[in-house]
Amino acid sequence: MHYTAAQLKHPIFKIMQQAADELGVEAYAVGGFVRDLILERPSKDIDFVCVGSGIELATKAASIIDPKLHVSVFKNFGTAHFRWNDWDFEFVGARKESYQRDSRKPIVEEGTLEDDQNRRDFTINALAISMNAASYGKLVDPFNGVQDMEDKIIRTPLDPDITFSDDPLRMMRAIRFATQLGFTIHTDTLASIKKNAERISIISQERITDELNKIILARTPSIGFILLEETGLLKRILPEMQNLKGVENYEGKGHKDNFYHTLQVLDNITKTTNDLWLRWAAILHDIAKPPTKKFVPGEGWTFHGHEVLGSKWVPNIFRRLKLPLGNEMKFVRKMVYLHLRPIALTKEEISDSALRRLLFEAGDDIESLLMLCEADITSKNRDKVRRYLMKFEIVREKLKEVEEKDRVRNFQPPVSGELIMETFGIQPCKEVGIIKDEIKEAVLEGKIRNDYEEAYAMMLELGTKLGLQKKE
Repeated sequence: MHYTAAQLKHPIFKIMQQAADELGVEAYAVGGFVRDLILERPSKDIDFVCVGSGIELATKAASIIDPKLHVSVFKNFGTAHFRWNDWDFEFVGARKESYQRDSRKPIVEEGTLEDDQNRRDFTINALAISMNAASYGKLVDPFNGVQDMEDKIIRTPLDPDITFSDDPLRMMRAIRFATQLGFTIHTDTLASIKKNAERISIISQERITDELNKIILARTPSIGFILLEETGLLKRILPEMQNLKGVENYEGKGHKDNFYHTLQVLDNITKTTNDLWLRWAAILHDIAKPPTKKFVPGEGWTFHGHEVLGSKWVPNIFRRLKLPLGNEMKFVRKMVYLHLRPIALTKEEISDSALRRLLFEAGDDIESLLMLCEADITSKNRDKVRRYLMKFEIVREKLKEVEEKDRVRNFQPPVSGELIMETFGIQPCKEVGIIKDEIKEAVLEGKIRNDYEEAYAMMLELGTKLGLQKKE
């Protein structure tokens, strides 16, 4: 792994050299950008630290670029930010921090570059590159972070117990970086996360969930969840998922470990989509299996109704994790509720009625549902997986045929409640609902076409049966 000053190609670096030297301060590019530069990962965010006022340095650099360039200043935090050509630049003065046991908010004092690097979370994030003319481009690596990148190791610069006790969110960040980068957490650092896991309780749920979502969006999110479980963080963050772990045996029969099955489904879904909410659906699709588990003699282990109970749990889980409660939550809830339906269609002779009902309930999310169901096939028997996927292709083709013929994906009744009331001269009442439901069922069952004239004729017939008279 090699670094040279020639890698500093963005014009901001020469501008920073000029700004720092004109102000007579030490300035450095630090943290994640330096790490990603050495790892050759794309990044458009650069943090700069100066031994002095970060706000003054930001203002000076911005004035060199363009006197009209807007600088956002956060005096309470001693930081500043500006955006230039789709890049984000953050500025702060070098500082040292001390923490109180029951708070994540540090007591901040001005410090040296060494102080600033000491407070960093991991060695790979404690790197700095000088911006001053006399030492321009020099890499400052006091904790052998480059070597840790070579060895693919996540470790803290100082005693991990102090690092994690000071800011327990760093435990989540360690797991996130290990997941994103494919690195291993150093044994001492991992042991410290296990030891300090209960400290996560002082961190706001929003910040925990932000890190959790970054783990979920990684290429192989199962790495992160296995580490969360191993360290004791998972049972504090998402106990319902922790409860999936384990296998129970009865009369010599055991069920699959639903924790590891869920992780396989999650990894499978990442191969087809970057959609965070479909990944959440993969995480939660079997979440209610533990309370619905039952051993039935002659049949084995069953989890009847876990999709219904699981869908009922989704809103509370989203609320607790401070995830959005709008369309995103409704989508995940729908996916959990419907995830068994397409699989059931592969096991029987497929009726048009069953296909229409699935299209009606899934609507525009039918493709996402099919992707989830295909990811849910986790058998170690490759031939079995191949057979299932072939059956899914048949289901997909039949769904297309039925949708083209009957247009029920976003089904709207051919006759509205308003038309029913106007036709029979009635106010809103249960008869209106009965007629609408009967027509919907008739369309889904294929008794009538999704057609206004056929639906209108059925409406008149049903009205007569219910004792309603058509208005003259």
